[in-house]
Amino acid sequence: MNEGDVVLIPLPQADGKLKNRPAIILRKMPSYGDLLICGISTQLHQNIKGFDELLSNKDDDFVSSGLISDSVIRLGFLAVLPKKSIMGSIGEISPERHKRLLNNLSRYLTNKLD
Repeated sequence: MNEGDVVLIPLPQADGKLKNRPAIILRKMPSYGDLLICGISTQLHQNIKGFDELLSNKDDDFVSSGLISDSVIRLGFLAVLPKKSIMGSIGEISPERHKRLLNNLSRYLTNKLD
Protein backbone atom coordinates (compact mmCIF):
# COMPACT_ATOMS: atom_id res chain seq x y z
CA MET A 1 0.00 0.00 0.00
CA ASN A 2 1.24 3.44 -0.93
CA GLU A 3 0.39 6.99 0.03
CA GLY A 4 -2.28 8.26 -2.36
CA ASP A 5 -3.87 4.82 -2.79
CA VAL A 6 -7.65 4.53 -2.68
CA VAL A 7 -8.42 1.58 -0.44
CA LEU A 8 -11.41 -0.20 1.04
CA ILE A 9 -11.43 -0.16 4.80
CA PRO A 10 -14.00 -0.74 7.55
CA LEU A 11 -14.81 2.73 8.89
CA PRO A 12 -17.03 3.62 11.83
CA GLN A 13 -20.26 5.29 10.84
CA ALA A 14 -22.29 7.80 12.87
CA ASP A 15 -24.29 4.94 14.38
CA GLY A 16 -21.08 3.23 15.55
CA LYS A 17 -21.31 0.34 13.09
CA LEU A 18 -18.44 -0.52 10.75
CA LYS A 19 -19.04 -0.29 7.01
CA ASN A 20 -16.60 -1.00 4.19
CA ARG A 21 -15.86 2.38 2.66
CA PRO A 22 -13.28 3.89 0.33
CA ALA A 23 -10.53 5.96 1.87
CA ILE A 24 -7.27 7.61 0.85
CA ILE A 25 -3.95 6.71 2.44
CA LEU A 26 -2.55 10.12 3.37
CA ARG A 27 0.62 9.07 5.22
CA LYS A 28 2.41 6.06 6.60
CA MET A 29 2.89 6.73 10.30
CA PRO A 30 6.34 6.33 11.85
CA SER A 31 7.47 3.22 13.67
CA TYR A 32 4.59 0.72 13.62
CA GLY A 33 3.51 1.11 10.01
CA ASP A 34 0.01 2.34 10.79
CA LEU A 35 -1.69 4.46 8.15
CA LEU A 36 -3.33 7.88 8.38
CA ILE A 37 -6.39 7.69 6.16
CA CYS A 38 -9.26 9.98 5.29
CA GLY A 39 -12.71 8.88 4.25
CA ILE A 40 -14.40 9.39 0.91
CA SER A 41 -18.11 10.12 0.53
CA THR A 42 -20.56 10.54 -2.31
CA GLN A 43 -22.42 13.09 -0.14
CA LEU A 44 -21.06 16.09 -2.06
CA HIS A 45 -22.89 18.56 0.20
CA GLN A 46 -20.40 17.59 2.95
CA ASN A 47 -17.56 19.24 1.00
CA ILE A 48 -15.75 21.96 2.92
CA LYS A 49 -14.42 24.31 0.26
CA GLY A 50 -10.70 24.99 0.57
CA PHE A 51 -10.24 22.00 2.89
CA ASP A 52 -11.73 18.86 1.31
CA GLU A 53 -11.28 17.79 -2.32
CA LEU A 54 -14.03 17.06 -4.82
CA LEU A 55 -13.21 14.22 -7.21
CA SER A 56 -15.38 14.40 -10.32
CA ASN A 57 -15.72 11.99 -13.22
CA LYS A 58 -14.33 14.87 -15.32
CA ASP A 59 -11.01 14.89 -13.38
CA ASP A 60 -7.93 13.32 -14.94
CA ASP A 61 -7.40 10.97 -11.99
CA PHE A 62 -11.04 9.85 -11.60
CA VAL A 63 -10.68 6.61 -13.58
CA SER A 64 -7.43 5.69 -11.83
CA SER A 65 -9.10 6.28 -8.44
CA GLY A 66 -11.35 3.25 -8.90
CA LEU A 67 -14.35 5.23 -7.66
CA ILE A 68 -17.66 4.93 -9.49
CA SER A 69 -19.33 8.23 -8.50
CA ASP A 70 -18.35 11.84 -7.99
CA SER A 71 -17.04 12.00 -4.43
CA VAL A 72 -15.64 14.25 -1.75
CA ILE A 73 -12.36 13.36 -0.05
CA ARG A 74 -13.12 14.38 3.53
CA LEU A 75 -10.09 15.61 5.44
CA GLY A 76 -12.33 15.99 8.48
CA PHE A 77 -12.88 12.22 8.56
CA LEU A 78 -9.46 11.00 9.67
CA ALA A 79 -8.37 7.73 11.25
CA VAL A 80 -5.10 5.95 12.00
CA LEU A 81 -5.42 2.25 11.30
CA PRO A 82 -3.09 -0.74 11.02
CA LYS A 83 -2.26 -2.00 7.52
CA LYS A 84 -4.06 -5.26 8.30
CA SER A 85 -7.37 -3.33 8.40
CA ILE A 86 -7.15 -2.58 4.69
CA MET A 87 -9.27 -4.91 2.61
CA GLY A 88 -7.53 -3.94 -0.63
CA SER A 89 -6.63 -1.17 -3.02
CA ILE A 90 -9.07 -0.07 -5.71
CA GLY A 91 -6.98 2.69 -7.28
CA GLU A 92 -4.99 5.83 -6.67
CA ILE A 93 -5.28 9.59 -6.86
CA SER A 94 -2.77 11.78 -8.65
CA PRO A 95 0.39 12.86 -6.82
CA GLU A 96 -0.74 16.48 -7.25
CA ARG A 97 -4.10 15.82 -5.55
CA HIS A 98 -2.38 13.89 -2.76
CA LYS A 99 0.00 16.81 -2.18
CA ARG A 100 -2.92 19.30 -2.10
CA LEU A 101 -4.68 17.17 0.51
CA LEU A 102 -1.58 17.06 2.71
CA ASN A 103 -1.04 20.80 2.27
CA ASN A 104 -4.68 21.57 3.16
CA LEU A 105 -4.47 19.42 6.27
CA SER A 106 -1.10 20.86 7.28
CA ARG A 107 -2.29 24.44 6.75
CA TYR A 108 -5.34 23.76 8.92
CA LEU A 109 -3.36 22.09 11.71
CA THR A 110 -0.73 24.80 11.87
CA ASN A 111 -3.11 27.78 11.78
CA LYS A 112 -2.87 29.90 14.88
CA LEU A 113 -5.90 29.29 17.08
CA ASP A 114 -7.64 32.24 18.77
